[in-house]
Amino acid sequence: MNNSAKLLVVHADDLGMTHSVNAASTKAIESGLVPSASVMVPCPWFPEIADWAKAHPEADLGVHLTVTSERPYFRWAPVASRNKVGSLVDVNGYFHGNWEQSMRIDPKEVERELCEQIDRALAMGIRPTHLDSHQNRLLTSGKRIFRSLRRAAREYKLPLVLIRNWFGAHPHLGEGAEPSDIIVDRSVTIDAGTPAENWAGFYTAALRNLQPGVTEFVIHLGFDDEEMRAATRDRDSWGAAWRQRDFDFFTSQEFKRLLDEYGVKLVTCRELPRAAG
Repeated sequence: MNNSAKLLVVHADDLGMTHSVNAASTKAIESGLVPSASVMVPCPWFPEIADWAKAHPEADLGVHLTVTSERPYFRWAPVASRNKVGSLVDVNGYFHGNWEQSMRIDPKEVERELCEQIDRALAMGIRPTHLDSHQNRLLTSGKRIFRSLRRAAREYKLPLVLIRNWFGAHPHLGEGAEPSDIIVDRSVTIDAGTPAENWAGFYTAALRNLQPGVTEFVIHLGFDDEEMRAATRDRDSWGAAWRQRDFDFFTSQEFKRLLDEYGVKLVTCRELPRAAG
């Protein structure tokens, strides 16, 4: 890789969550400006995105491994049988909304659930190019949970997406990295406190200040429609308006122009082992 090259993975999370997310994300992928994404297997609209994936085998899709269900009115449950992953569910059988420090999450049950999610993705026609983690839960919850993720990745011979500049705060990530993994140098996600009027400005500044190496922009797409507003009505963060703003920026001619102006090359996760090797 050219040491001065500025490589950018624009990665859309949460496909399968709602029809709105699927519709916006597939439109963005087909535009060529959002080259990578990952899919949440436990979510209700997963079958729709699996059908799209079968019709688009060239798409760079990962499995967005999911062990939490953070919305109070829009919930999802494990793929594995509840009696096999009891530590991962609440009294109603849904994933916990959060992992409190006092919870005793069983790493063996985490691994079982991750394998079930990958199995279902494969069975329904998705050919994943990578694995990542919803809410980064599997990366930042300590060594034992990360080892569950590591074992699942090895079993299916799939690379993990890991962020190099997280290794200091979470040493187990660097210690557990393998040559097959996709190591990006840094990850950028818009701050939840960013005002709507500064949305494009945030991303423009991030592109202007992009450093050589591999950067990942983690984005969340959707349309600001009735479905998305209902699903995310408990809070604005990662809600309908947020996702519409992300969609509007990353499918715009302005974004395409900025890539050219700042000499940034879009790459996929599929390309990164070669690009960063």
